[in-house]
Amino acid sequence: MINYEELVKTQSGDLIEKLVTYVVSQDPVEVHFNYLDKDQWAIISMHNYEEDLEISLRLHFNNVYDLYIGYYDDDDEFFEVIHLLTEEEKDILPPALRKIMTKVLIDERGMRLSGKFLSR
Repeated sequence: MINYEELVKTQSGDLIEKLVTYVVSQDPVEVHFNYLDKDQWAIISMHNYEEDLEISLRLHFNNVYDLYIGYYDDDDEFFEVIHLLTEEEKDILPPALRKIMTKVLIDERGMRLSGKFLSR
């Protein structure tokens, strides 16, 4: 089984690039809005159902981005790994993606649009 905590610590930039590349290649792309209690976020995700894995990028208020990994282990126990993005990691994100995620967060409503638009 992959150690996702170690993977995030050592290769978070690669995971972010992989997620962004996947998301902008989709047509359409869905940027969702979600919340839990007082926390709200815009989110893009990719899923690997064979490995019971979700990799997501979430934008919270105050320009706080995190990389979220949710997965099930061999015993079907659910785990989450959350990594706050550094400024260098935020620079990996295309400006159009950042702008759309900000709009989704402010409007509190998801969007569906072409991935080509987000790669700018």
